[in-house]
Amino acid sequence: MHAHNPSARAQRRWRATLWSIVAIIVLAIALPSISYVMAQTSGAYGGQRDFTEDRATNPRSDMWRDAREGSGGYTTQTGPYITNTMISNVGENWRQIRTGPLVTYGGWALVVVLALISLFAVVKGRIRIEGGRSGMTVERWKAYERFLHWFTALSFVVLAITGLSLLFGRYVLIPLFGHSGFATYAQFAYNVHNALGLFFSVAVLLMIVLWIRHNIPNKTDLQWFRQGGGIIGNKHPSAGKVNGGEKVWFWLGVVVLGLTVIISGFILLFPNMGFQTREIMAWSQVVHAVAALVWIALFFGHAYIGTIGTEGAFEGMARGRVDTNWAKQHHDLWYEEIVAKGEKPVPEDELRRQKEAPPVRVEGQTGH
Repeated sequence: MHAHNPSARAQRRWRATLWSIVAIIVLAIALPSISYVMAQTSGAYGGQRDFTEDRATNPRSDMWRDAREGSGGYTTQTGPYITNTMISNVGENWRQIRTGPLVTYGGWALVVVLALISLFAVVKGRIRIEGGRSGMTVERWKAYERFLHWFTALSFVVLAITGLSLLFGRYVLIPLFGHSGFATYAQFAYNVHNALGLFFSVAVLLMIVLWIRHNIPNKTDLQWFRQGGGIIGNKHPSAGKVNGGEKVWFWLGVVVLGLTVIISGFILLFPNMGFQTREIMAWSQVVHAVAALVWIALFFGHAYIGTIGTEGAFEGMARGRVDTNWAKQHHDLWYEEIVAKGEKPVPEDELRRQKEAPPVRVEGQTGH
């Protein structure tokens, strides 16, 4: 009985560490939107400004509105797309979208998604391995696949934190840091976001090329969805190496939203490629932010299911190997396939002993 205590203590420490990491990441990403929603609810920032009174009392308001209509004329301004236009209304329209529906609905959307995931976690609880762990493991992901996954995931977290803090910064961070403090942070976040975004884009493209073969939809996926994916209800539908839910994340999250974020980000990062009008730049900002917010919302669900929501799932990407009972329960077709190809499950204790074993000392070798 005592022989199993070290392993049990190690598992408890592992779970505590995992919970802590997940909590830190979720809070870091979600706090800007949560703070904004709370401030809106309490009326701390007063919402959108009403210009009705200004228009009634300011005699120059009519002139300003006429100027914003974008009527043509003659100016000495030179350059593409702006010649002979006194005032472009694109920037003002973009500002109203960004400070209005984008921030408001985007902040509420992230908060609602987090609330639904929390409610689901309370009601459903953690999906356990039926019959417990077998103690036998098989390889699920190779080292280079795990490296690519974690580089992309950690980059995503940093980009989400910096992007959201810039989007909600005027409402959340200026009251905390002041204008000068936020300006310093905003410049730092802006530089990190742009520099890391280049490497992140390459990683996403590599991920698409590497894993597209595992994510081709098939009839098994339809049955997987009909049975609730093993998440809703108590059934455990069959699945290959990647199940239907993971394929949705791949195609909707990584491919569609990922490419949308990458393309719009490159348009914004390299504005002198010759085709960017002010309208294209403004709409690229909106598309980039909307796609990123939807992607972050999906990421919350993906991260929950792949970590604390499903027992044994995180180990596949953390250590590369999974318990055979987990594999049979969640990816039975894949497990049968690799066993048929000659994959032999290895005892967990043996893997642990191999890691803890001292290096073999060659006879006659000195310590110098």
